[in-house]
Amino acid sequence: MALALGKGRGVSLAGVLAWVKNARAAASTPPFAGFEWLIAGRYLRARRRGGGVSVVALFSVLGIAVGVATLIIVLSVMNGFRSELRSKIIGLNGHVFAAPIDKLFTDYVDLSDRLEKVAGVRAVVPMVQGQAFASSPYGGSGVLVRGVRAADLPKIPAVSSAIKSGTLEGFDDGQGVALGKRLADSLGLQAGDQVTLSTPKGASTPFGTAPRTKAYTVKAIFEIGVTDFDSTMAFMPLAESQAFFNRDGDVSVIEIYLDDADTVGEMREPLEMAAERPVLLTDWRQTNRTFFGALEVERNVMFLILNLIVIVATLNIISGLILLVRDKSSDIAILRTMGATPGTIMRVFLINGALIGLVGTAIGLIGGVLFTLNIKPIQRTLFPGAWDPTVRFLAEIPAEMNTSEVVIIVITSILLSLVATLYPSWRAARLDPVQALRYG
Repeated sequence: MALALGKGRGVSLAGVLAWVKNARAAASTPPFAGFEWLIAGRYLRARRRGGGVSVVALFSVLGIAVGVATLIIVLSVMNGFRSELRSKIIGLNGHVFAAPIDKLFTDYVDLSDRLEKVAGVRAVVPMVQGQAFASSPYGGSGVLVRGVRAADLPKIPAVSSAIKSGTLEGFDDGQGVALGKRLADSLGLQAGDQVTLSTPKGASTPFGTAPRTKAYTVKAIFEIGVTDFDSTMAFMPLAESQAFFNRDGDVSVIEIYLDDADTVGEMREPLEMAAERPVLLTDWRQTNRTFFGALEVERNVMFLILNLIVIVATLNIISGLILLVRDKSSDIAILRTMGATPGTIMRVFLINGALIGLVGTAIGLIGGVLFTLNIKPIQRTLFPGAWDPTVRFLAEIPAEMNTSEVVIIVITSILLSLVATLYPSWRAARLDPVQALRYG
């Protein structure tokens, strides 16, 4: 039998004797001993007769690697989108919005001072908000005008730190405005040019409310990085906005910035007590609930869909191990007759599948992490014009890896690989030595 094996498989007599010695030793060795790892490693090596098995194993490794890398990249990009949009939206808007209930905010100065003294509040910005139509000799566009005090602009770093041209110095002194970059580009304006703003909420006359139209100097142009904001936002001195929108010394809203945006629920009661008057408090979660809820649902669905790639790759492990068991049936029979237990045979093929899963997961982990860390240079190098910020809301592809998510992806991939090895390993352990030698 040993000679026939040597002729059929090209194995030397010394090799057969070594196999016999190892097989006899297997009965007294602990589980997952070096002998089992030795046989598993030899079964995975590419040889002329078992080349088909090795090719299947190779594609299994590649499939798992692609699945793991894709999961890491896609979830990191979606996390980056959520984080970037949240920082941009919350950075420009407050975390909590206070609106009047019984009377107008004519006492906004004292009210802002009281709210700013609450522990956990970073800044309080009273402002006037209104819609207007901006025009120039080159075009026109609807805008959202925000009237703020010059002293409050540094409290909104999304604007004060994003000035591309012009300056905010002396913002309260003159009748100037700050425009978003895309708005200025659409109107063909630069810092120092004139922009005309029109609003239907003008002065009251015996014949009704007359529209108000006024020209302003563009003092500064800012770029937040969010298309909707850069193309619709304009800032105006608070006193000028009160006159422009026909407000009698009051503000329309007071925006409150917290040290931690996630503590809005805890801060509601202290803010209501500090206001010392009835106010309507809403927060960023309420105003953006639909948007961020849609992002969360999309992220969870993408995680489930992309996991199918890993599942398909693990199915390749099953088919590859079944082919390997069929190819090595006579070897398994010889090992069994030499003393190898069914548990030994099962562990050999478990090691095979586990190695495929571990190698594929490791390659996917390294590839996914490297791609995610360098996604912006890759975008600029390979796809410089493929990212349209007017369609995708942001100017660049953001990516933010979550360590716990990466760990879950790695553990899920390894567990799926181990589960895929159970049936082929059990089938190999139940192989009848006599039938295997007869038909192997």
